Amino acid sequence: MNPQLDTLLQPARLAGLQLRNRLIKTATFEGMCPGGIPGDDLINHHAAMARGGVGLTTVAYCGVSPDGLTFPDQMWMHAGIFPQLQRLTAAVHAEGGAISAQLAHCGYFSRNRPRNIPRPRGPSACINQYGLFSGIPFGGAMGIADIGRTVAEYVAAASLVRDAGFDAIEIHMGHGYLLSQFISPALNKRRDPYGGSLENRMRLPLQVLAAVRGAVGPDFPILAKLNLSDGFKGGLDIEDACLAARLLEQAGLDAIVMSGGLVSRTPMFLFRGDSPLPQMVPLEKNPLQRTAMKWFGGASFPDLPFEELYFLELARQMRRAVSMPLVYLGGVASAEGMVRAVNEGFDFLALGRALLNDPHLPQRLQHEGATWRSDCTHCNQCVASMGLPGGIRCVLNQPVVFA
Repeated sequence: MNPQLDTLLQPARLAGLQLRNRLIKTATFEGMCPGGIPGDDLINHHAAMARGGVGLTTVAYCGVSPDGLTFPDQMWMHAGIFPQLQRLTAAVHAEGGAISAQLAHCGYFSRNRPRNIPRPRGPSACINQYGLFSGIPFGGAMGIADIGRTVAEYVAAASLVRDAGFDAIEIHMGHGYLLSQFISPALNKRRDPYGGSLENRMRLPLQVLAAVRGAVGPDFPILAKLNLSDGFKGGLDIEDACLAARLLEQAGLDAIVMSGGLVSRTPMFLFRGDSPLPQMVPLEKNPLQRTAMKWFGGASFPDLPFEELYFLELARQMRRAVSMPLVYLGGVASAEGMVRAVNEGFDFLALGRALLNDPHLPQRLQHEGATWRSDCTHCNQCVASMGLPGGIRCVLNQPVVFA
């Protein structure tokens, strides 16, 4: 066994949590919460990841508020689903794994009609392109009272997560959701203490981190998913991302999961490979939205060539900027790539598509060593499969018809 691969497969600590290895199943939206309730598919999905040997599996997009969901069948963290959450964490623990909840809020980026406010709200008033054909064409600007309520919602969700048996929390600060909207200069046009300089744009994310830390205690692991870049000129760039990482490190964050791109503008900056748009269009239920996706979706979902470790150069810069643990994400597809990432000084590796393709990847890595390579073809049809009954799957293993 290569020494670096051996390091990846050895137990490691993340704050007060002992993990059996340094491999993390990153949050990839599952589409397994019909009516917002965690179902058996979600439980089986994450139990399978743990059974395959991953150290930590991450439940994607756990909304902190009913007004923080992008569309109806997403889970939001409230007492009514506590028994299902306990079943989920128990199933993962029974397989020897650990489980994290990704706490998220969509901000203005939503097709859901809010319950408690007239329209979705983010840092600034804007056109809500995602909601144009759902009767929600505008996003409002959050007031101070909105901000305070949102911080309290993160606290309530974090407490529920801890009590339900989760082992860690990942705060979603990337991909153009609420906290990312505040961080990004392209989306945050405020002129108060929450806008302008990076320090001001980081004010809400840091408040959320402090409040969540107060709710879960000093040893409970808190990670954040943070963009290295928004993927377009005028968005968050690597220089500001590194400064943001330093502020999070100073505030006591335990680790950063490095990512990139905005779901609303540059999703292929995150995915790389083939566009999933041809498979996504037939699954869209709204006829106006479906027509818009067909004619204009190519601007957001172009084919973008895949290369292994495609975030490496940006991630190197963040590695030089902070001392805290960093989780490398982005195109890990072979043992050789894993060795390179470890040699670059990254503490953990996060995988999405490779683990969807083969949940037993950690076990295969242990047996195959330096010869291991993922069978994932980066077709990205798994992205479209989120909208199918039963949720996300690798179409190489479970062929489907997108129609």
